[in-house]
Amino acid sequence: MTMILPARTPRKLLIVSHVPHFQAHGCLFAYGPYAKEIEVWAELFPEVVIAAPLRLEAPPGDALALSRPNLSVAPQLETGGDGLRNQALQALALPRHAWRLARAMRQADAIHVRCPGNLGLLGCLLAPAFRKPRVAKYAGQWSDYPGEPRAWRWQKALLRSRWWGGPVLVYGRWPNEPPHVVPFFTSVMDDAQMSRARLAPPRDWSRQPLEVLFVGRLSAPKNADVLLRALAMLRPEGLCPRLKVVGDGPLRGELEALARALELDRQVSFQGAVPLAEVLDFYEQAHILVLASRSEGWPKAIAEAMAFGLVCIGANRGLVPQMLGEGRGLLVEPGDVAALAGRIREVAADAVAAARMSERAAAWARQFTLGAFKAALQQQLDSWWAPQDCGPLTTGRGPRTTRPEVL
Repeated sequence: MTMILPARTPRKLLIVSHVPHFQAHGCLFAYGPYAKEIEVWAELFPEVVIAAPLRLEAPPGDALALSRPNLSVAPQLETGGDGLRNQALQALALPRHAWRLARAMRQADAIHVRCPGNLGLLGCLLAPAFRKPRVAKYAGQWSDYPGEPRAWRWQKALLRSRWWGGPVLVYGRWPNEPPHVVPFFTSVMDDAQMSRARLAPPRDWSRQPLEVLFVGRLSAPKNADVLLRALAMLRPEGLCPRLKVVGDGPLRGELEALARALELDRQVSFQGAVPLAEVLDFYEQAHILVLASRSEGWPKAIAEAMAFGLVCIGANRGLVPQMLGEGRGLLVEPGDVAALAGRIREVAADAVAAARMSERAAAWARQFTLGAFKAALQQQLDSWWAPQDCGPLTTGRGPRTTRPEVL
């Protein structure tokens, strides 16, 4: 495969993203973990333009400000949704989508496409036509899974193909992938936050009831309802862990109604969307994190909770089995209420085993900081984009001849 190597260091990076951005009080905002990562990209280039939907309204509670002065947004159309009507409207808007995105790509020196998403699919199709240095990140589950949206599989096929012609950062190592599919990771915790995780007081694993935590978007793929049903299954045994649900989304009302119907009112509290600093407070107080989604890439909530020493119960999907392997956590099949109840019962029944699992999880997760992410990302861009007779993109030191392994 022939990679496009730039004749000079790219100065203006275009990021193609489906994530909604918010403009209020003269500031840009976006979903907190995403915003943290975008600011790292902004540290590597003099100018970064984000081609994404822009809403002129106050951001939700889990958003963070994009504070770097070299960041701006090239607003894109926001279409999509379920149902034939929404899909028809999106098809009619496709020429306008393509024109606006192509205009932004023409004005950039390099292109970063974030997938999966509707704009990501369009970016995969358009970016190679401009013959500029490009890199994609696939932030979902790279391996195929039942019920996966067809458009997501199309994006993976394009990114694997010779058409894309650039590196693709994916979560985890997967067999039989082409050389340009690169194992990678992400993080939203800086050195100070990781230090806080290291200094968190040890938990009393024999204390009852245990504190269980869910952190994520309250949408159908996250399976928060399965966790509620698992808690209801444990109650007749006298095992009544307390659950805090941190996050918001379209199913919040339904989940609150389900908790009442299952008579879990006194066990379960819904905290809503909160900033990362407050999420860290919840990590310090909890014993167990449950995130058993239908699909996963690199779930940041699991990596963060592991750093704080929680025992994490995750789905056997995406990179989660690698994250929780070697005794660092527990796995379940998504949607299996009885299995999830059994895993919670297992943690509650053996305080010694839980403490050992907590220690192994923390030791593994604390290597993944924002600083480590930035260094690994710089290394990848140097390796793939630097001209063969020049050094790294920003340091100018010596030629690079090999592509590093990251994860």
